[in-house]
Order: sequence, then structure tokens, then C-alpha cells
Amino acid sequence: MAALADHAIEATDDRLAARNALILAAAQALAGGNNTVIVATGGIAGSMLAPSPMLATLPISTMVLGMWIGTLPVGMLAKAFGRRFALQLGCAFGALSGVVSCMAMLSGSFALLLAGALCGGLYASAHQSYRFAAADTASVQFRAKAVAWVLAGGVLAAVLGPQIVIFTENIWPSYLFAGTYLTQSVCAIIAAGVLTQFKSPRPARSQTFTDGQPLLDIIRRPQFIIAATCGVASYVMMNVIMTAAPLAIVMCHHSVSDAALGIQWHVIGMYAPSFFTGALILRFGLRTIMAVGLGLIFAAASIGILGVALWNFWLALALLGVGWNFAFIGATTLVTECHGPRERNKVQAFNDFVIFGAMAIGSFSSGALLAGYGWGAVNALVFPVVLTAAILLTWGALARRPNPI
Repeated sequence: MAALADHAIEATDDRLAARNALILAAAQALAGGNNTVIVATGGIAGSMLAPSPMLATLPISTMVLGMWIGTLPVGMLAKAFGRRFALQLGCAFGALSGVVSCMAMLSGSFALLLAGALCGGLYASAHQSYRFAAADTASVQFRAKAVAWVLAGGVLAAVLGPQIVIFTENIWPSYLFAGTYLTQSVCAIIAAGVLTQFKSPRPARSQTFTDGQPLLDIIRRPQFIIAATCGVASYVMMNVIMTAAPLAIVMCHHSVSDAALGIQWHVIGMYAPSFFTGALILRFGLRTIMAVGLGLIFAAASIGILGVALWNFWLALALLGVGWNFAFIGATTLVTECHGPRERNKVQAFNDFVIFGAMAIGSFSSGALLAGYGWGAVNALVFPVVLTAAILLTWGALARRPNPI
């Protein structure tokens, strides 16, 4: 059994947590590169193969759907067989994603392009749990840093993904992005090799996903509701804008390279702050950093509405990334405070199930909004969602204050 290959680990071990975080950061760089490739090319490839312009961004939305579908199975597999087994299985889907997408471009099949994107989403559902895997053995004080270190691996992804697109988009003459997708498969295979060095706690003797306190009792707590809402607001609104941005950039008479570089600045914004986000959380508090993140997402949408010059796109995407980093790392850390070791797999999986389910809806809406109402409408959707999350976060912070004597 795969679980027996995992090492028995003490409940709290910050040295091991730091080691795992660095390994997962390297795997995150490769896995994030896969995501970036799909985001940067999906809308453009979709516009070439889709039967209708309204369906151009459907490949990216299908990737998000795969992320949603995969979240609960990843949690169940991690519970039964250990984290490493679940994460490496995700890499297999990542490799399959690139091969199927390459076949789509060679055959001109929109259905195959969607199938490849779906496999990419299943891969993403596994590597999205890297952040929780890093926190498994971390102390309360080190948890935010462990999560942030893993996401810091996305800095390399920010460079790797767009550069793969730029250097390989025409490497196979007459078949745009075919070579890009094969390169994407190679990245997933390398990531699987990196994960062989990850050491996870051995699963508990009970292999039941329902161990510990009932899930319903945990998710009804205000702290979890606030964490999940902020996670939804930050990730879903980031994804809505990011999904539409590459196609919107090209539609506004900028180049494919401009679109790829815009996504590069966005992903750098998503992950570069991770080097100091954990320290900021310790210095200023979890909820303060989450509030700053939500504010930056609001500002990014405002800049997007102001115009369609290249600087508008690039600045909005960069701020959007930083805002996501602050708000999402904060929300992730808050989730880890809502459960004990026995409940972590089901609570974390349910949290991601909610986030990526909402992302799937938002992503499908993004393409229709862009095609029907334009780039401004895509950005306007951000305001009510982010404001709702900010109000809940403020309410939770006020409720935590001790009553005056």
C-alpha cells in the first residue's frame, strides 16, 4: 500500500515542514507553469477551434471545472493512501493534459482541447493542495510561512509558463501551440520526480474520510464561513479577470506575446509576495493582510475599467496577483485553524470544493461577459463580491474584540 511508503512523522515538526515546503515549492513552479500555459493559450486556441466566439474561453473554464471535480477525490486519496500518492497521481493527469491538447491542435478538435483542459484541471486540483500539505506538520507559528513558501514556487512558474508559450508556440509549423502542450507534459513528469522527495505523515489507522468532528459542525462556524468566503472572493474574482484577459488583450489589438507577458506579470504578482507574506501576517495580523489583499483586487478591477491600453492590462493583472496572494494565503491559513489533524483532509477538501465550484461558475460566466458586454463588465463583477467578503471579514474582526469592561 502506498501509505506504507510514507514516513511516520510527529504531529508538529517545523524542520520537516520547512523541508517539505521547499520541495513543494519546486513542484509548484512546474505545476504552476502548466496552469499558466493553459491560461495563456486556452482562450486563443479556443477562438481558433470553437464553433462560436462565445465559447472561446471554454477551455480555461473547463480546466477550472476539472479543479472543482478533483478536489474531493484528492482529499479522499490523501486520507486513504497519503498525500504523496494523491499528489503524484495528479502529475499523471498533468502529463496526459499536454498530450491530449497537442492532439487537439493537430486534429483541429475543440472537443479534444476541452478534454486536455479538463485533465489539466484535475492536475491543478492536486497541486492546489500543496499549500495544505506544507502545513501538515507545521506549528501554528510557522503555518503561514509554510503556506507562503509553497506559493513562492509560483514565481518560477510566472517565468516558466509564458516563456514556454513564447518559445514553443510556432515550434511545430502550421500547428499553433502543439509543441507548447507537449512541453507542458514534460513539466508534469519532472514534477512527479520532485515529489518523490516529499515526506508526509502516515495516514491514521482509520481510513474513513468522516473521521473526527462532523463536517457540518465545522463548516457552520463563523471562522470557517469567513475563511471560505474570502477564499472564494479572492480566487474566483482573480480567475474571472485572468480567464478573460489574454483574449481581451488580443481583441484590443495587442499581440499574443503581449498577452503572455501580461499573464507573466500577473503570476509574478500572485507568487513573488510569498517570500514575505508570512512575515507580514505575523507582524500585522492575518485579517489585516487579508483586507489589504481584497482592497488590491478592488483596485485592479478599477484600473481595468479605466482603459484598454497595454499598461492598463499589465498593471491591473499585476495588482490582481498581489491582492490574490495576500487574501488567499490569509484565507488558507484561517482554514487550518478551523480543524484538528483528524478532520484536515475533509475540511480542506470541502473548502477547495466550494472555492473551485464557484470558480467554475465564474469562469464560464467570464467568457460570456467578455463576448456579450466587453472587458469593463468582466471587471465590474468584482466589486459586489469583494465588498461582501470585506464586510464579513470586518464583522469577524469586530466580533473577536473583547468587550469593554
